[in-house]
Order: sequence, then structure tokens, then C-alpha cells
Amino acid sequence: MGITRLPRSVTRELGHYVYLYVNPENDEVFYVGKGKGGRCLSHLHGSGNRELAKRISRLKKKGLEPRVEILVHGLGDEETAHAVEAATIDLVGLDLLANTVAGRRGQCGRMSLEQVLSLYQRKRAKITEPAILIRISRLYHYGIGEAELYDATRGVWVVGKRREKAEFALAVYQGIVREVYRISRWLPAGSTFSARNPRGLHMRGRWEFVGTIAQEKIRRKYVDRSVAAHFREKGRNPITYVNC
Repeated sequence: MGITRLPRSVTRELGHYVYLYVNPENDEVFYVGKGKGGRCLSHLHGSGNRELAKRISRLKKKGLEPRVEILVHGLGDEETAHAVEAATIDLVGLDLLANTVAGRRGQCGRMSLEQVLSLYQRKRAKITEPAILIRISRLYHYGIGEAELYDATRGVWVVGKRREKAEFALAVYQGIVREVYRISRWLPAGSTFSARNPRGLHMRGRWEFVGTIAQEKIRRKYVDRSVAAHFREKGRNPITYVNC
């Protein structure tokens, strides 16, 4: 590529933008980012993202460099850039990218028509069983796999002794229940293998549960239903207990 910096006259015109890193061997996008100024070149000489750095290193060993492309520019503000970045990650698929998270969506993000209906119709769930509600805001993405969703829900959390009274754990994203698990038991974080903690590092004061997807009768009762009323408005605590 040969470009090491962007002239100030160019960055002024670019404003906020969304950029892509493309593998020149197969034209596949392997990273999506957003920024302004020379942000799009910053990963070429080291990155806090280990997976991205690894992919760039593999190309350089072959005498190649990633192709940097600007997907859209001249965006009015950072929030718009966040939205475009998140939508692009959803379209390409997080599993194909070096991105570690799906991006900050707000209310946007790829979803099925059924999920759109559940989001805006907001049919409330009436929770009658002892349950722990767990918001997985930064980890959920469209097309998330069964194992990934389970690991995102089950740990690792700072939870009190009330956890032991909960029979079910509800995975919650944007106030909507995405899945329900029957809890078998709670263990200190790092006790079992998890994609989120592959090294099995023990995290003092944090917990994880093991369990199974709840029976269909329970799932029909809660999945795609709203539990937003159980969380404090603008509250940051991802954990809420109901009937515990």
C-alpha cells in the first residue's frame, strides 16, 4: 500500500468514517473499524487487538499488507459512525472478523423480523419462577451461536448468595429475553471451560453457572418477551433477581 499517513487536508474531508481491512489474497474483509484522522492506519504498526495483529503479521510474513478501504466517510458525528460500524460487522459476521465485539449499536443492529416485532411490540413477560436476569449487552449479536450465547450468559458475574435461589437464568438483550437456562449450580469463575475464559483463569469474587436450555414450556413463556421493567432506568448493573 505504501501510505503511512494521511494529509490533514484529506482527514478534514473524511471527517468521521468507517474503514475496512481487506485480505489482498482473497478480497475478504477481516476487520471493520471507525474513527477520524489517521485512525485507519493505526493498526498497521501494532494493535491492542491481538487477533488483528496476528492476521496483519501473517500477511507481512508473505510480503503483503492488508488493503485499507474507506467504506463511508463524511459522517456527521461519532454516534453515526458507531451505527454504521455495528451494522457492517453484523453484515459480514463477527465470526469472520478480527473484531472482538460486535460494535455499539444503540437500537440498530441486524435482527430477524421476529426480533424486530419483539423489540417494538414489547410484550411483557410475567415471571413466576425464581430467576436471575442477566443483561449481555456487549456480547450479543445477530446470529450468535447456541454455545456462544450460553457462555455469554453464564459468566462471569459478581453475584450474591441470592443466586442460589434462582432456578432459571434469562439472557437479556435490549430488554428482551433471548434465551432461558435452567441452572444446575454456581461455581467460582474459571472452574469450567468457557470461550470467554479459555485459560480457565479464576476470578476472585466472580461466579459462573452451569446448566441447560430450559424446557420448551418455559422458553415459550419468556423468549422474545420484555423484562425491561425489572431493570432500573439507566442502571448499569447487569444482574436483577426476580422471586429470589
